[in-house]
Amino acid sequence: MLGQIFVVIWGPPFLPPMEEWMSGAIPYPLLLTSQVLILALLGTVCGQFARGQGWFTRPSRAIGRVLTWFGSVYLIVMIFRYIVRMSLYPEERWTGLSIPIFLHWVLALFVLTVARYHLQNSEPARRRLLFRFLGIAAVVAALVVWVGYLLAPAVLGKKLGFGPPKYAVKVDRSVGFKASDGVELVADVYRPRRAGRVPTILVRLSYSKTLVNRLAATLVGRMWAEHGYNVVIQGVRGRYESGGTFYPLVTERQDGIDTLLWLRKQLWFDGRLGMWGGSYFGYTQWVLADQVDPDRSAFLVQIASASFYDMLYTGGALSLESALYWAMMSDGPEDIPVASGDLERGFGRFPLVKTDDRASRDIGFFNDWVSHPKRDAYWRAVDGENRWATLKSPVLLMAGWFDPFLPSQLSDFVNIKTRASRETAAKSHLIIGPWTHASSPKLPDGHRPENYRLESLAPSIPWFDRYLKGDLDATEFPPVRIYVLGENVWRDELEWPLARTRYTPYYFDASQNPRSLVTKTPATSTTIQYRFDPQHPVPSRGGAMLGPRSGPWSQDLAPRQDVLAFLTPPFGKEQEFTGPVRAVLYVRSTAPSTDFTVTLMDVHPNGRAYKISEGILRRSYSPGSGPVRIEVSMWPTSILVGKGHALRVHVSSSSYPRFDVNPNTGGNIATETKTQVALQTLICGGASASHIVLPLIPR
Repeated sequence: MLGQIFVVIWGPPFLPPMEEWMSGAIPYPLLLTSQVLILALLGTVCGQFARGQGWFTRPSRAIGRVLTWFGSVYLIVMIFRYIVRMSLYPEERWTGLSIPIFLHWVLALFVLTVARYHLQNSEPARRRLLFRFLGIAAVVAALVVWVGYLLAPAVLGKKLGFGPPKYAVKVDRSVGFKASDGVELVADVYRPRRAGRVPTILVRLSYSKTLVNRLAATLVGRMWAEHGYNVVIQGVRGRYESGGTFYPLVTERQDGIDTLLWLRKQLWFDGRLGMWGGSYFGYTQWVLADQVDPDRSAFLVQIASASFYDMLYTGGALSLESALYWAMMSDGPEDIPVASGDLERGFGRFPLVKTDDRASRDIGFFNDWVSHPKRDAYWRAVDGENRWATLKSPVLLMAGWFDPFLPSQLSDFVNIKTRASRETAAKSHLIIGPWTHASSPKLPDGHRPENYRLESLAPSIPWFDRYLKGDLDATEFPPVRIYVLGENVWRDELEWPLARTRYTPYYFDASQNPRSLVTKTPATSTTIQYRFDPQHPVPSRGGAMLGPRSGPWSQDLAPRQDVLAFLTPPFGKEQEFTGPVRAVLYVRSTAPSTDFTVTLMDVHPNGRAYKISEGILRRSYSPGSGPVRIEVSMWPTSILVGKGHALRVHVSSSSYPRFDVNPNTGGNIATETKTQVALQTLICGGASASHIVLPLIPR
């Protein structure tokens, strides 16, 4: 306390500045109060021993035991704390934060001295070995957990290749400010000690404040701060510790702008800003793409895109399972676990807008999504206009082959390269991994990729070191890095799509039995018809969606008359397909509005089939008219199809609940309760040769 008084009044240079006397664990007024109480207690104990009378001088074995346990644990904890601090953080050796630790050693020895007095001057009691053993075990376990907590950021940083930590970290909890409408937005701030002026990493969380989420946020925040970054982990409106009501998407731009204004007022903010995060965290980055200092900022966006509409509406159809799962999980101030059974209650009936009510409860933003199937003013307010064109800073995009944001995220990358400034385009990069939405699924060949959570953190320090700190010795990122499924290898590329791609059509040949996929146009024109009943849609299995049923599931379904299958012969050699996939169909329909779906599968030699790509197109038709040429944009991919494998394509009109079902009436799909059976016609061969175009890569 005398040292602190000297610093406050005179500020002698041989003592650390005031902030370094405070751990950050508790506010300074409370810390000062506790110090005064400790000194008062010490004075009382010493006074009683000096006089030889008083409660503390009365020998008691119980008091001796309690103080022995407390003092021993106290001393051990402080010794470990000193060892950890001195070994991890070179800048802290013999300075600053070591001084309070020395004081704790003295206090612990004081407690042990009093404990020894009581034990030596009281009657011995029978030893209870079991209780002693359990007590020691509990203390050891607690110490192991605590030391693990201290070391976890350094261990994680080493595993990710960041090297040893450089700085001790000061943590300020629950730092808040008022947004422009008066709602308080709250963050935890992690700052490296003795690091000077350093960049800031901002993460805006949409999670609820659970123990697991708080520990994870603390682990990442401390790790980044140990490597020389201020870290601000803020709850979005209505989440974590922030006030207000969580209503997805609609307030994030203004709240983000208010956060930037608050940051610029902080003395430790030097203008250099990085943002990190995936999914909703990625959206909170895109809404600020035009608001940051272009020469002093960088983004790291994972499994998210500049357009939420394009994720939710694929080919004009609603990605129903993704929308329902996310709505049920995220409705309210805390995340709610959603099981497959919860989802099933909502599926299979009309109208579409009541799906959430049947599954759980009425969810306002789900109703908004369902009621706006076109890119109207609602979605323009959410997604803005051409955000990639106003992007001012380098961005690293991380996408997953089984993630629902993949097509729109790849579109973002292409648009950045062609529409953003030349400098921004040159510094922006793309990684596509074997991931679903924030997880690493088991692949069809049994291979399990590296954990997604680790993969999402691995580029962070190298990326921000390069583009925020200007460290040209940091990792240099290739323009594009992709994971090739089937071969299970990472590969660097120069662009997306790959310039050496040979777009190869595979035609549907219905003149053979079974129907086949061929590389030459069938000379004979053949028509195939099937009935599409919206009351009995084709069930979807796995795929690129949110929730527990995503990923590369087996596609072995019982034969159906409303699914047209086409199959290649087994390949005589390996074939790689990397890039966008599309299908060109010549069709007719008796419905005024209907869907056509196309699914591409890899058929293994054992007969099991796994989805490679899928697509859907919803549009209007004129019943009774001639054939219509339609183009179905399908899921991009990178896969090595092995020797002995074959390709199979399914053409149908539904994939439920991956996509919502078109009732075929031409009415408002959100509120429609009636359905109409459609007679669908597919034309193969001749002048109207339906086919699928695959991105063949020479090897």
